[in-house]
Amino acid sequence: MSAPSLRDALLAWFDAAKRDLPWRRTRDPYAIWVSEVMLQQTRVETVIPYWTRFLRELPTVRALAEAPESEVLARWSGLGYYRRAKLLHAGAKAVLARHDGEIPRDLAALRALPGVGDYTAGALGSIAFDLPVPLVDGNVERVLTRLHALPGDPRAATVKKRLWALAADLAQGPRPGDLNQSLMELGATICTPTSPKCLTCPARNWCEGVRSGDPARFPEKPARAPVPTERWRALVATRGDAIWLRPSALGRWSGMLVPPLTRDDVPAWGAELTDVRSAGRVVHVLTHARLEIDVTAATLRGEVPDGELVPLAELPRRAVPRVTRAVLERAR
Repeated sequence: MSAPSLRDALLAWFDAAKRDLPWRRTRDPYAIWVSEVMLQQTRVETVIPYWTRFLRELPTVRALAEAPESEVLARWSGLGYYRRAKLLHAGAKAVLARHDGEIPRDLAALRALPGVGDYTAGALGSIAFDLPVPLVDGNVERVLTRLHALPGDPRAATVKKRLWALAADLAQGPRPGDLNQSLMELGATICTPTSPKCLTCPARNWCEGVRSGDPARFPEKPARAPVPTERWRALVATRGDAIWLRPSALGRWSGMLVPPLTRDDVPAWGAELTDVRSAGRVVHVLTHARLEIDVTAATLRGEVPDGELVPLAELPRRAVPRVTRAVLERAR
C-alpha cells in the first residue's frame, strides 16, 4: 500500500465530501476538546445543540474549570455518559492549575490531563495543533481493519497495537488533523458497520477487504454478551408544581437528581402520600444494563424525608439524567 497516495485520496475526498459540522469551523482547542468528549458514544446530530449551548454558556477552559460541578452536569443533562462531563471538568481544572488556562500543545502534557487518553490526545494534537499524531476510534478501527483485511479482535492487545501503528503511518505528512478526520468521516458515512458503500469509497483501490470479497466481515469482533435486565420501582411524588427528587445514591448518575428509586417489591417510600396510582413502566437501556422501571405516581403530603422539592419550571436548569425525564414523562 502506498501511504502517500492513499493520504492524497483521503484528503481530496474529505475536502469535497466532509459534513459541515460546527466544531470543524474552529481551531480553538477548547471547542474541539469539548466536541471530542461529547462525541464519544453519542451521535453527531445529538451533540450539535449540546455543544453549541455548552460553548455559549461555558466559553473558555477557565469558565468550565471555575463552574460548580452541578452547573456542568446541568449543561450535560440528557446527553448521557455523565462521567465524561466530570472528567472534562477535572481536565479543565488541571489545565487552569498546571498551564494557566492554556491547553498544552505537548502530547505528553495532554495525556497527563484527567480524562484525556490516547484518542482524545491524538484528536487535540492533530486537529487543534497540527501534530502528526494518530487517533483510533470505532470508525477508524473499522476502516483500517477493512483496508488491511486485519484479522482478530480489535480489542486484543496485538491487534490494537497494529491499528495504532497503521494510523500513525497515515498521520505522518501534511494536514494530519484533516487526515485523521477523513478516516473518522469515512467510517461514519461510507465504511459503515453494515452495507459499506464500497463503490463510492475513496480508499477502494487500496482496500484488501474489498479484494477479499467480504469487507463487512471486518473487524472480527466477538459476539456481545447479553445485557442483564434490572427491575426497579420509581416514585413520582408531586406537591403543587414541584416534584420530589434526590441526589442519586447509585454509581450511575452520581451527583444528579433522580426520583426515589428502589428494587423492593413492596417499597416503603418514607413519605406521606395520597392518590397513589400505577403509571406504567419505563424501559431505559444503558451500556451494561437494561432497566425496567415500574413508575408510581402520587401526591405528596407533608415534608420530604430527604432530597428536595424541585419546581418543574427549574428542571431544565438542574442536573437531571435522561432516566429522570423518562420517568416523569411516564407519570404525566
